[in-house]
Amino acid sequence: MIMSKKARKQRKALYNAPNHVRSAMISSHLDEPLRKEYKMRAVRVIKGDTVRVMRGDEDVLGQEGKVQEVETKTGHIIIEGVTIAKADGTQTARPIHSSNVLVTKLNLTDPRRKDKLTQAKEVSQ
Repeated sequence: MIMSKKARKQRKALYNAPNHVRSAMISSHLDEPLRKEYKMRAVRVIKGDTVRVMRGDEDVLGQEGKVQEVETKTGHIIIEGVTIAKADGTQTARPIHSSNVLVTKLNLTDPRRKDKLTQAKEVSQ
């Protein structure tokens, strides 16, 4: 939660944030069917979620894939199949900020996450 209007203080708060606050910053919007089902707008992105890239360069825009890795330090995620060519021609993973993707399918293998989503669903009904 950023309180200041000043960009310098916002960046400082982001870089110096503790892990539990930084974890909350790695969230993305849900796709329309999921939003209606779970009555939530956004959710924290975890490994195994399927996401679609909504912002970025033309070469990655609209690509969809599973999340392979979540980097809490930078707020970026690594998506399966989203790569960029290096100068020598080899392909490497392209980190994308979590705010630039849309979650299209949730990974519900974690029982705590599943309970939290179902509780939010029940409260809104």
